[in-house]
Amino acid sequence: MEIGFEIVEVGSVVNEPYEGGGKLSMHMHAVPLAETAAERGSVRPMVRFRNIRKSFGELEVLKGVDLDILPGEKVAVIGPSGSGKTTLGRLLMTLEEPTSGTIEVDGEYLWHMEKRGKLVRADEKHLHRMRSKIGMVFQHFNLFPHMTILRNVTEAPIRVLRMRRNEAERLALEMLDKVGLADKRDNYPSQLSGGEKQRVAIARALVMKPQVMIFDEVTSALDPELVGEVLAVIKEIAADGKMTMLLITHEMEFARDVADRVIFIADGRIVEQGPPSRIFTQPESERLQSFLGRFRAYRAGR
Repeated sequence: MEIGFEIVEVGSVVNEPYEGGGKLSMHMHAVPLAETAAERGSVRPMVRFRNIRKSFGELEVLKGVDLDILPGEKVAVIGPSGSGKTTLGRLLMTLEEPTSGTIEVDGEYLWHMEKRGKLVRADEKHLHRMRSKIGMVFQHFNLFPHMTILRNVTEAPIRVLRMRRNEAERLALEMLDKVGLADKRDNYPSQLSGGEKQRVAIARALVMKPQVMIFDEVTSALDPELVGEVLAVIKEIAADGKMTMLLITHEMEFARDVADRVIFIADGRIVEQGPPSRIFTQPESERLQSFLGRFRAYRAGR
């Protein structure tokens, strides 16, 4: 059964097009109920992936991923191109649907809901409510060129959260100040550098006050000299310690400095994970050793 599917309001993202032509093949199926809080331990994960698989046609991109992220934890995801890093973030942001498996956010299922004692595919009302808990900053800024910076940041809270304009503007200015751009409130995106545009995109996500923030390769579209200013802003946000963060990145030094835990994904599977101090100095798997070796050789040759 082919069902038209368009992401119109996605947490901090407005009008983010669905990748793949706007249609999804929906397969209604029941999946096992989640473990109880006692089985999970004393601290409930803010995000939980269980046996997540994702295929695009015949290509399986994620192959049974299990991952828990604790409240306030900063988790960096590294790995080669095509490993499934970005797909993991898009599943959490509800921009892609898992082929199988479950995702939970703050103890609630994301892509499923309970009906008559079983889990079935979530309806749009459930997805809309769950999206408000999640924010995402993309590689590309996706700012509205015809709107001022202030309006770019206030548009989502006014439309999605039904926030009053004066409250939205107060909060937007607070977040613009946080990223060092309060003085650009009346400018348009065309008047900003790439680094400044990405910082506006960060402010736009923060103003929605998500419980979980996803940063997807946010510096990959920037000129090298602009990377530092964006990473500095994310480091400052991470230092606050309150927000759960999934940092999909190719910036190894950034991952080492910011993350509580680093996940290495290759060929659709989590190959290795641990604290940055061990991952980057004493990698255990040959696959991670090879990846880091190539990365260091690349950096040395620049």
